[in-house]
Amino acid sequence: MRIYQTLAWRSPMLALAMTCAMGGTAAAQWLSLPLPGTPRTADGKPNLNAPPPHAADGKPDLSGIWRADTMRYNANLAPVGTEVPMLPWAAEVYKHRVDTEGYDRPMTRCMPHGVPDAMTVLNFKILQMPGVMVVLFEEFHKYRQIHTDGRPLPVDPDPAWYGYSVGRWEGDTFVVETAGFKEGTWLDNNGHPHTEALRLTERFRRINFGRMDLDVTVDDAKAYSRPWKSDTIHFLLQPDTELLEHLCENNREADSLQKFWEGQQAAPPTTGKQ
Repeated sequence: MRIYQTLAWRSPMLALAMTCAMGGTAAAQWLSLPLPGTPRTADGKPNLNAPPPHAADGKPDLSGIWRADTMRYNANLAPVGTEVPMLPWAAEVYKHRVDTEGYDRPMTRCMPHGVPDAMTVLNFKILQMPGVMVVLFEEFHKYRQIHTDGRPLPVDPDPAWYGYSVGRWEGDTFVVETAGFKEGTWLDNNGHPHTEALRLTERFRRINFGRMDLDVTVDDAKAYSRPWKSDTIHFLLQPDTELLEHLCENNREADSLQKFWEGQQAAPPTTGKQ
């Protein structure tokens, strides 16, 4: 299946709906607060090229406020020029979402982005603690827990938007296994679909104080003919700042947008798959 590179942000009507649907957080953070523990250059600026910090147990500390270095991962999780091995029904759904510029993506109705999509939108904050790693998303004020206390993934869990996550260290790489997803999220804004059978493996590596990389393996036998890997997502630390409040409080244009697109092209049946 050919990868569609259409960016979902180019439609004026979609841009209007996005503006109306989302509470006001500027793209640039305006808070400036020198944080303790931040290595600095001689002029007092954060030294983002310093070695990565380590927690009390000697493992790399992923804590901090992070942001993807480009919105491209948000549009399309797959590496540039690659083909994602979608099953026919998934390919049809994906093509429709690209052709209609994602008018019916979940966030237009104030529903959250999924995993790893939520980390490619706005800033997010990692809190690394014994037994659990917590991810706070600036968008919609949501959170995700990654348990590191040795528990296994639950069997037959109640489906959740962010699934159920357990993490472990392999050397300096933090490996996260997630399952138990609720159907309804998209893997990216272009609309790569998934089913409740989705299982993700994320591999986080803090390269230095100011950079963290993530590789994701997508495994969903109901939507794809084989597992596939994402592009490597690069995150940049946002130093000396904090998260801002972001709420989805007004999606009154969503119905008008949906009526417009439904008049242009009928959506393909998903038989319960999103």
